[in-house]
Amino acid sequence: MKKISFNIYIIVAGLALIASSLSSCQKLIEIPNPPSAITQDEQYADSLTTLSAVTGVYALNSGNGFAYSNVQFTFLPGLSADEITYVPVNDYQQFYNYSLTPLNSGAANLWNYMYQSMYQVNAVLGGVANSNTLSASFKKQITGEMETVRALYYFSLVNFYGAVPLITTTDQNATVSLPRTPAAAVYNQIMADLTDARKKLTATYPSAGHLRPNLYTATALQAKVNLYLSNWQNAYNEADSVIRLSGCSLVQTGLNKVFLDGSTEAIWQIPGAQAFGSGVPDAVAFIPSSSGSYPNYIITPFLLNAFEAGDQRLVNWTASKVRVVNGVNQTQYYPYKYKNRLSSVTPAEDQMVLRLAEVYLIRAEAAAHLNNLTQALADVNIIRSRAGLPASTASASSQPAVLTAILKERQTEMFCEWANRWYDLKRTGTAAAILGAEKTGYTDNAALYPVPQPQILLNSQLSQNPGY
Repeated sequence: MKKISFNIYIIVAGLALIASSLSSCQKLIEIPNPPSAITQDEQYADSLTTLSAVTGVYALNSGNGFAYSNVQFTFLPGLSADEITYVPVNDYQQFYNYSLTPLNSGAANLWNYMYQSMYQVNAVLGGVANSNTLSASFKKQITGEMETVRALYYFSLVNFYGAVPLITTTDQNATVSLPRTPAAAVYNQIMADLTDARKKLTATYPSAGHLRPNLYTATALQAKVNLYLSNWQNAYNEADSVIRLSGCSLVQTGLNKVFLDGSTEAIWQIPGAQAFGSGVPDAVAFIPSSSGSYPNYIITPFLLNAFEAGDQRLVNWTASKVRVVNGVNQTQYYPYKYKNRLSSVTPAEDQMVLRLAEVYLIRAEAAAHLNNLTQALADVNIIRSRAGLPASTASASSQPAVLTAILKERQTEMFCEWANRWYDLKRTGTAAAILGAEKTGYTDNAALYPVPQPQILLNSQLSQNPGY
């Protein structure tokens, strides 16, 4: 293996490796008769070989391809945010009780997988930029896609760890001893990538479905980033643009259709089929493996109590099993947004990255901060109506009441998706009050995960987060 940037060991994604993952990505990019071997110089000689590398970026293969492959983006912050508890006894429990150490394997995986995946993204960006044979329009498309993916990774990294090394190259000599870059500068890179991506991407998706970013994918992600940065007007404008112009629409005929392949609500999905016939990572992690087994991740009473009577999200997006605990039957609920542990089960599901319901809630929150409370409540009520609920009782004359209603709606709509609840508690400054009231152990230092100790040992320029 080759030692690459930031002391993370991966195999450079040559075409031979990528070809092995194509069976799970045929609908993403059709690559007829890919060659079995290719040199790095030849990788970006034409659109066909370049698309092979691009396919590898999106492949759900753990340790290579899309960083979400092992679903830890969902269940680890879900433990921290008091959405779920974990039954087995191992170091994942540390996320729930805020006893993380720099040796925790989950915290290391979040870091490592994102940087490994980032290496592939940077390799494609560099290869496309240096190619003299690819067309200008093709280079624009691929560059915009990869900038969107990289922005997503850095958005996750900065929210999990705060300051992180900012790596935009595959040159190990330039990156092997990089220090942590301040969070503000990381956000600047995220915004630069998304701004450039929006200039390069078109409104048309570049392949079937919504499986590769288009203009509105980058716009939706930028709306989310601006929301986190309190850039309310920009967040509102971008979310409004996606809602009005993207062509996406909320699924209205059944919540169980939201996460299916080809969902009208999807702004960005990743092909769900994994190696060995597994379904999307969330389904594999959350659904019991057989009728005689039990879920490892159980929804907490705190989250269950957030659902109102008649909420169809509780009905359709959770499932339950009865388990005997200390001689007493207990009904335990688990996340059930995805239904298929196996890719062979129909209808097919894809891993959702961004969807329109979140964009409505982004526009609502931005509108509330801009004191457009009527618009904010209208957006909240669109989401509530879809869930089978009446209009919000929040007063249109009270900004705090409207903001509380929005965050509550985000809790029940976006639970166990992409760490949204964990991020929301931190960015709104409510983590200590809410989590501290529900369980013991939370301190302000727990808001950031520890930098993995093995990385600090390999790179003396890295510093540790406070409290670890």
